[in-house]
Amino acid sequence: MSEKRHVFIIGSKGIPAQYGGFETFVDELVSRRQSQELCYHVACCRDDWKNRKAELFSYRGADCFRIPRLPIGPAKAIAYDRDALRFCVAYIEKYRIEKPVIYILACRIGPFMGYYKRKIEKLGGTLLVNPDGHEWKRSKWSPLVRAYWRYSERLMVKHADLLVCDSKNIQSYIDETYRAYRRPTTFIPYGADIRENGGDCEKAVQWLKKQGTLPGEYYLIVGRFVPENNYETMLREFAASGTKKKLLVITNVEKNKFYENLRETTGFDKDERICFAGTVYDQELLAGIRRMAFAYLHGHEVGGTNPSLLEALGATGLNLLCDVSFNREVGQGGALYWNKEKGDLAALIDRVEKFSPEKLAAMEKRAKERILEDYRWSDIVERYERVFLEYYVTRDKKK
Repeated sequence: MSEKRHVFIIGSKGIPAQYGGFETFVDELVSRRQSQELCYHVACCRDDWKNRKAELFSYRGADCFRIPRLPIGPAKAIAYDRDALRFCVAYIEKYRIEKPVIYILACRIGPFMGYYKRKIEKLGGTLLVNPDGHEWKRSKWSPLVRAYWRYSERLMVKHADLLVCDSKNIQSYIDETYRAYRRPTTFIPYGADIRENGGDCEKAVQWLKKQGTLPGEYYLIVGRFVPENNYETMLREFAASGTKKKLLVITNVEKNKFYENLRETTGFDKDERICFAGTVYDQELLAGIRRMAFAYLHGHEVGGTNPSLLEALGATGLNLLCDVSFNREVGQGGALYWNKEKGDLAALIDRVEKFSPEKLAAMEKRAKERILEDYRWSDIVERYERVFLEYYVTRDKKK
């Protein structure tokens, strides 16, 4: 194929990635590009909303554009995605780009998609959508907002030419729930790297000293500070366990109502072993912290393939996961599982502390095998590029 295939990516906060699953995915996709036939255009957000003009810049061969994000609360992500899509369509029209691919991450702008799908079709383009996880299940949203997410998801699925699901469970959900639309789906997960020798361990040791602990002497939690990540269960159960190790919680914690409720229900502030350590945006430092943890606790139960779980499997030897289908799909035999019943996780923590070095080494080996089997970034990028380059051929054959 001699002509360039232009791929416009909408829905991440932008690159270079500082945090977030979509941001890391887009960064890896453009940084590890294998085909020179692909040209990426990536929407990035900025908070200088008074200047409404898009700012253009280049990052690792990708053409990026910063779109101002309006300060309108939860609706700002919807407006940002809509404005980014409007920019992409105008750009495609201006430069007469043939057969563009527009890839939208998450289902935030469903009510606008009928209008824009007609424009994309007139331009000879293809609309790909990543439905993400079950956003409408997140407890942080009000009933009205949840209703919007479900409605928006339905319209995004209806208008997509192809849905790229990062979890087999999400793919099954889309296929079954929206069977009437007969939309094709494919499964491509997020990726990860094996971190046996990676990460800034020297910096991590110094960071750990500030938290009052040492390599191998702490459990680790990394994730957004939201109820559906089961912080209450993990904090309560850790406090009930007999471990003498610390629990380091790396999250965007804010002393809000959720924080205060947790403090009251778990009493974590009275347990000297539990430490809320704030956020860590230095990826090499974070990799070092992951590598030297005794075990990683993963409480996510909403969504598809979770990036922080993949990173843990690639770096941390022992991984203890909330027992839901998404986590089972990823971890399989490379992790151990706990449920939310009182005493279950506490008992698991006490049990793993009696593991022999040989048992711990076997668990680490199986965890890393899961990454090598299904989640290597090089394989993920190759699968995406195949979709971007060949989907037109596949679609034409179906016709």
